[in-house]
Amino acid sequence: MIRLSGVSRTFEGRSGRVEALRGINLDVAEGEFVAVLGRSGCGKSTLLRLIAGLLPLSAGEITVAGTPITRPRQDIAMLFQKPALLPWRTVLDNVMLPVEVFGWSRAKHRERARQLLDVAGLAGFEKRLPHELSGGMQQRVSLCRSLIGEPRVMLMDEPFSALDALTREELSGELQRVHMENKPTIVFVTHSIDEAVLLADRVVVLSPRPGRIRKVVEVTIPRPRTLGRNAHLADVAQVSADLHELLMEREQPATAGAEGH
Repeated sequence: MIRLSGVSRTFEGRSGRVEALRGINLDVAEGEFVAVLGRSGCGKSTLLRLIAGLLPLSAGEITVAGTPITRPRQDIAMLFQKPALLPWRTVLDNVMLPVEVFGWSRAKHRERARQLLDVAGLAGFEKRLPHELSGGMQQRVSLCRSLIGEPRVMLMDEPFSALDALTREELSGELQRVHMENKPTIVFVTHSIDEAVLLADRVVVLSPRPGRIRKVVEVTIPRPRTLGRNAHLADVAQVSADLHELLMEREQPATAGAEGH
């Protein structure tokens, strides 16, 4: 579904060139949930913006369903760290925003918007303004907005990181449900090991800048997953520990005659 071939991105600034990503090769299957994990500044968000068509590539190619990405597309939804709701629009009108932007049928999508809000626990809040909602409720509205067009691909840039721990886990559960029911292809950027283990089929671990794929870790734990006590608690702990070790490892500088590892 998503193919990255030799993807690199360099930024030119006043202080010189910054190489954010180097030589990324990755295939994401249709309906797969892939988390991208790494330290701050390793190029995770840049990678997502490249897939979304919001940034041009310095080298390589990205295709979605076989078509090269050159600009934002209607079938690719992006969810950011902050909800980015328009403060003067009601909850329902915020969810309906893509319908207006892309010129879709209002009548058809209005009912879908109400259903999404109902499922997200926001029935009765349709006419509220964003400032009348908690942070978690605002992010639920944002999630509904990203789902209104039934996107084939969802790109999510640390969407729960500004929320408290319990709200994060609650919304992670909500996202698991959405993925299990609708099977969109999801690339989810996070710096939370717990979030990655709860949500992903595979976790792509990036090295410090320039970001390169250090390892791809399979997560085969049955869904739905939780951090609480359950039959798979030991499996969750094991994958979390493996990812923690990977992130804590310092890359060894290559030396002549040294063995690879």
